[in-house]
Amino acid sequence: MTEILVVIVNYRTASLTEKCLEAVARERAAGADLSAILVDGCSGDGSVPQLRAFLEASDIGDWTELLALDFNGGFGWANNQAMLHRGDQLPPYIYLLNPDAEIEPGAISALAQVLDDHSDVAAVGSQLLEVDGSKSASAFRFPSVRNEFVRGAQTSALRRLLALRPSTIEIAQAGPVDWVTGASVMLRRDALRQTGLFDDGFFLYFEEVELMQRLRQAGWCVWSEPASRVKHIGGASTGIEESLRPRARPAYWYRSRKRYFTLARGRTYGLCANLAWLFGYALIGLPRLLLSSASRSRAVPKELDGMSKAGFWIRSDEAQRSAPSIGGAFGNLPSWSRDGHG
Repeated sequence: MTEILVVIVNYRTASLTEKCLEAVARERAAGADLSAILVDGCSGDGSVPQLRAFLEASDIGDWTELLALDFNGGFGWANNQAMLHRGDQLPPYIYLLNPDAEIEPGAISALAQVLDDHSDVAAVGSQLLEVDGSKSASAFRFPSVRNEFVRGAQTSALRRLLALRPSTIEIAQAGPVDWVTGASVMLRRDALRQTGLFDDGFFLYFEEVELMQRLRQAGWCVWSEPASRVKHIGGASTGIEESLRPRARPAYWYRSRKRYFTLARGRTYGLCANLAWLFGYALIGLPRLLLSSASRSRAVPKELDGMSKAGFWIRSDEAQRSAPSIGGAFGNLPSWSRDGHG
């Protein structure tokens, strides 16, 4: 099997991270050629000494390096730091795994097999599972201006009227999709060498969507592999969990959304996406919220506030990509912190 680097980014989930590593260790014992970098994103809660003691007490520490960062730069930046830390020693495949994920037997090898068999595939993602074993959304279509109009309108009937396909893609066997979740995804080093790593202007959310759109635009494919099954406890490190009643999104979700549209398609497209949401909200969404208590109970709280604070106009820095190259400098702070818009 091709050599694989497993990257796990911990943020205040040390006990879950230990269980995650134990599952990876079982894959290694079954023959996977892998090593791991365990990144701590400046948890500040005792995670580093706990994880260091865990590694020292187990043979997992023989093939796992603990990389303790002194800054919480977000998902993409932390994963970048692991890859940049390896420099010229970065192996052909890089497997990114959330600490709140438990892989089933064969999950890693199934992803590697896709990359082995298909030289044009740059990224392949797993089928995520809920805690009860049911399937969770794992593969998706790219967001669009029309989707943003419907999101602003906050009615599924309009989606059907416009004949928009669902954002989620369900497939029965391995095949191409637009993008896959970053909770369990294997990347090809040579593709990243061509396009660059994660854009570090994102703190959290949309960073994997932008990277995979960039890979697709460069001629690579993105696949989903349902045979790679991973149980995922969503939101364990971010605090953003699914619930029956929608919860307000953090401010950085709105900034990341805006940056994604701008980097993926340009400033004009980013502006159009913002205006599409605003028109949908003003023409349909807001009147529904004012007239229907049922609509208010289903709506994401403070959506207009979040969109407004992120801004509808596109700033020049939001159109400037900041994706480091393999072999680049390790330790540089993310651009969102330098720009002061994190």
